[in-house]
Amino acid sequence: GTLACVQHLQLMVLSSLPIPFLHSIKMSDVEAAFRKFAVYGNTSASGNEMTGKNFSKMCKECGVMDGKAVTSTDVDIVFNKVKTKGAHTITFAEFQQAMKELCSKRFKGKSPEEALQAVYGLIKGKEPGSAGTTKATKVGGVDRLTDTSKYTGSHKERFDESGKGKGLAGRQDLTDNSGYVGAYKGAGTYDQTH
Repeated sequence: GTLACVQHLQLMVLSSLPIPFLHSIKMSDVEAAFRKFAVYGNTSASGNEMTGKNFSKMCKECGVMDGKAVTSTDVDIVFNKVKTKGAHTITFAEFQQAMKELCSKRFKGKSPEEALQAVYGLIKGKEPGSAGTTKATKVGGVDRLTDTSKYTGSHKERFDESGKGKGLAGRQDLTDNSGYVGAYKGAGTYDQTH
């Protein structure tokens, strides 16, 4: 049947690859990393395509971009080279193409297979780190400010249930400012000494 035929084809393709390639890196691990970076910062993303921004982040965090052999400019150029014309994202297949381009730069002197292995070795199992990024809290700042249940102590008195301010009426310390200046020891002595 066709299934057997397809499997046979896959075997032929696999057997034509250098054997170490099959054992050392599982492409599923690389693809898993690709997907994690692809959806980073974009919850609606499918994980099948990656933006240039995330591609750059991935290269940086996985150490593909080392700032010497491979710079952010290299990464941008390769991204634009492999992506479909007019598209803003790359697929995993295009990503693999990009890695072929970058690996020879990053690991000069290695064979293309070894270099690619080395690059995938950097990538597999990686997740986007949150270095320099903060996850936004779900509650908007304003909600938190007007939620009176969060207030403690004397501030509680200043709002009624609906969160409206009661103005000065809510503060007990209205008249308790007597003796403020009295606490200043040398009151009235300024002129004599100067």
